[in-house]
Amino acid sequence: MARHACISDSDALRYHSEGRPGKIGIEPTKPSQTQHDLSLAYSPGVAAPARAIAADPDDAYRYTDKGNLVAVVSNGSAVLGLGDIGPLAAKPVMEGKSMLFKRFAGIDAFDIEVDETDPEKIVGIVKAIAPTFGGINLEDIKAPECFEIDRRLREELRIPVIHDDQHGTAIIVAAAVINGAKIAGKELSRLRAVVNGAGAAAIACARMLLTLGIARERIVLCDSRGAVTRYRGELNPQKAEFATSRRLASLAEALHGADLFLGLSKADVLTAEMIRTMADNPIVLALANPDPEIAYDAAMRSRPDLIFATGRSDHPNQVNNVLGFPFLFRGALDVRATRIDEAMKLAAARALAELARRPVPESVLRAYGLEKLEFGRGYLIPKPLDPRLLCTVSTAVARAAMESGAARQPITDWDAYAERLHALTAGGAAVATEKTVAL
Repeated sequence: MARHACISDSDALRYHSEGRPGKIGIEPTKPSQTQHDLSLAYSPGVAAPARAIAADPDDAYRYTDKGNLVAVVSNGSAVLGLGDIGPLAAKPVMEGKSMLFKRFAGIDAFDIEVDETDPEKIVGIVKAIAPTFGGINLEDIKAPECFEIDRRLREELRIPVIHDDQHGTAIIVAAAVINGAKIAGKELSRLRAVVNGAGAAAIACARMLLTLGIARERIVLCDSRGAVTRYRGELNPQKAEFATSRRLASLAEALHGADLFLGLSKADVLTAEMIRTMADNPIVLALANPDPEIAYDAAMRSRPDLIFATGRSDHPNQVNNVLGFPFLFRGALDVRATRIDEAMKLAAARALAELARRPVPESVLRAYGLEKLEFGRGYLIPKPLDPRLLCTVSTAVARAAMESGAARQPITDWDAYAERLHALTAGGAAVATEKTVAL
């Protein structure tokens, strides 16, 4: 496994400050060299598309960048592992998200940092600016407020909206679980799962396990106090949704005989002894960042039949949201979807899982300094720099949107669509080059 050099604070600060500050910018897409060009771009020529859009709002997709523009919205209340650092300090992170949209899927994105904590006001702010955008990516908004904000905006806007901390994470986790179960030789519906953590990502992933066919009674949710049971008082609605009737007290008890551990909590809460009590071929997704629930070396020493993944780039099987959100939005935007629904998320997860089972191209091996990479315990999900992701996942999402009724502009020529996505890849939207983005 190729390992990345440690990134120092000075390296990161230099990267963000040298030359033009920040990581994103705006470039014109039409000629502006002559007086005639400027007359078309602004007054008086701009009046013609303005009148057309006033007469038919859908013409905004024809005459403006709306159909390829996503807002990355955060109030900075739950940023990475940094916590509530506020909207201004969140801006470098949201710029980074915008950069990844462009880099991997050719999507323009504006970062919108909102100085507000009231969910009702955040919903109002996003709804007020929504006409500008083709989609909304909510990011790093703390629980439980994020649940209400996400639900309201998905219900009240007619464009794709996701809170990526929830739904993006759930998509990648689902892909890893699908393939982990295949390697373990187990049926998804028969898995016994333990989810450690009860924040936004954990609850969304638990719900995605239901979508995969795992029965609610086979899922145990744990928080900082141990197993979430019906016998505990003062459970919020999200915890109550997954409260078990089993008489369990601790994470260690819950893991006895379990097939799947999904950690979205904090470092060092899982031990090798706990893993050894799990069922044969256990799937352990230890996704706390930057340090997982159990260190990689300790996990790998715990038992030889372990199927293990983390959120880190310096270990195999990195569960990384960049595998999902650019391609999810690409497919949704390309059919002018009114929403991102469960069918579209499941289609993205299945496409990711299927892609990992295909032979790995030479370009991916070169990007990661590897000689060989095959589907198995050390390769559950695709690498982020796999150039096939754009076409594979976006196409699956677009098809699912059409089948679920979310698409307003169905694709009729799939060969032409594939050619367009391949052109985006060749043009640099998803070219595998480790030097550009350390993933």
